[in-house]
Amino acid sequence: MLAYTIYSEAGGVGKTTLAASLATAHAEHDRDVLAIDLDPQQGSLTYLLGVDAPRNDGDADNIARHLIDRPLGPFADIVQETDYGFDLVPNHDMLENLPSLLSQAEEMAEDLGEFFAPNERLFEVLVDAGVMEDYDTIVVDPPATAGPQLYNAIHATRSLVVPVEPTGKGMQSVEGLEDVVINLQDSLDIDIGVMAVIPNGIGSTSDQQKYLERIGDLGFDAPVAIADRSSLFEGCWDTQLPAGHYVQEVRSAYDYEKETLAQLDDLATHIEEVA
Repeated sequence: MLAYTIYSEAGGVGKTTLAASLATAHAEHDRDVLAIDLDPQQGSLTYLLGVDAPRNDGDADNIARHLIDRPLGPFADIVQETDYGFDLVPNHDMLENLPSLLSQAEEMAEDLGEFFAPNERLFEVLVDAGVMEDYDTIVVDPPATAGPQLYNAIHATRSLVVPVEPTGKGMQSVEGLEDVVINLQDSLDIDIGVMAVIPNGIGSTSDQQKYLERIGDLGFDAPVAIADRSSLFEGCWDTQLPAGHYVQEVRSAYDYEKETLAQLDDLATHIEEVA
């Protein structure tokens, strides 16, 4: 079973673009993939994939309802097929209020003498729905900010793939990553592994090796360093397509962009082998 969370302490590092690319690559490797979007923002994985989900409909069943144990139907009913070979649990506006909703659900459970762990709900929902039997790969894209969306993602997957910006600030976040993981392990009472750290947006080829070596020196696996491909990734958002499909369906890639697509495929393969 392969399950991981795309984790970043800050936005703007290509977290969601990477999630879409990796889910697509895993599916192309003949894996049964479920992507889960826990980010309530409009610029989310659901939006990038062009999935028509009732995110504004308060009466629609959604992932937040399942997390607070108030579903309107089976979990399978909120799973949507994408055009890219994998399934998606789309986000919903109710996720914005998830902290307070989980607190209310916990208080109600305590009043009834029942056990309710707010940060373990995604894992429980997936187990109860038999997701681990239906899929062999789960990719979760939560918001970067700390909170129950992120904690549920990490508790359910126990593994992280970490994109970082290739700057001094980005490298500082890598230097503090071990402490972050230790704190998360203590808070969630689980073991957490870092499957890969990915510098994303490197400006020159000579810098790629520098960042890879620095991340390696810090004890983390850095299988690839992705160059600055702003035009490619902005095109993905403009057309609501993962990178590979954007190149196939909208425009022909330059050779250096084809190299980036190959890197993303190699990264997916590496993560599968690590798992």
